[in-house]
Amino acid sequence: MDPLVSVVIPVFNGERFLREAVQSVLDQQYSPLEIIVVDDGSTDNTAIVARDLPVRYLHQTNQGPAAARNRGIEQAQGSLIAFADADDLWPAGKLESQLPLLIKDPRIDIVLGRIQQVLLSEGEELGETTFSVNLGSAVIRKSVFERIGLFDETMRYSEDVDWFMRARESGAAIVTIDAVTLFYRQHEQNMTRGKSTAELNVLKALKKSLDRRRERTGSAAALPNFRSTANDG
Repeated sequence: MDPLVSVVIPVFNGERFLREAVQSVLDQQYSPLEIIVVDDGSTDNTAIVARDLPVRYLHQTNQGPAAARNRGIEQAQGSLIAFADADDLWPAGKLESQLPLLIKDPRIDIVLGRIQQVLLSEGEELGETTFSVNLGSAVIRKSVFERIGLFDETMRYSEDVDWFMRARESGAAIVTIDAVTLFYRQHEQNMTRGKSTAELNVLKALKKSLDRRRERTGSAAALPNFRSTANDG
């Protein structure tokens, strides 16, 4: 049997976007699939929209995206975890391109794809596709979370960067594929819009990683590179 994929969608005041995000997950040609929407204390009509969709709906007081994602992971029944922010979209064929690697090779822990930025107001693709550690572009074995822990709830931003650094430090096998696996939609309500690097905690996440490596080995040992399927065979 194919493994169950649990898709965690954290949302805060996302009534405008949520239905499209969920539909992009439902449009994937894969089963079995469960969608867990974690409402992080929305004050708009997010709850009404979510309850009209074929998802598991969870509500909590506002604690930030890290806490919302952690709640979803804890409730997930699948052995594979994927994420979708409420204002982003999955392209058709995302799971079809990522899951075979995880299903065929149990040594692979995480599969990352490329990201296409899209201007929401016009549906216009912005520039070339890029590669970065973005949760929406990944599919991750739940066992990785069990091994290294969940997201740091003290970080309102870059909790994903911090988690990926911990995953790399642990020796998680991360494979990249040359396919778009996330449409990152830019709009005026993006959480990171207008934030400085310091505000986004990127440097904080990197420093935490350096400190952990120095504490373990006495020096900041280099992290292993990602493996690209483009370089295989």
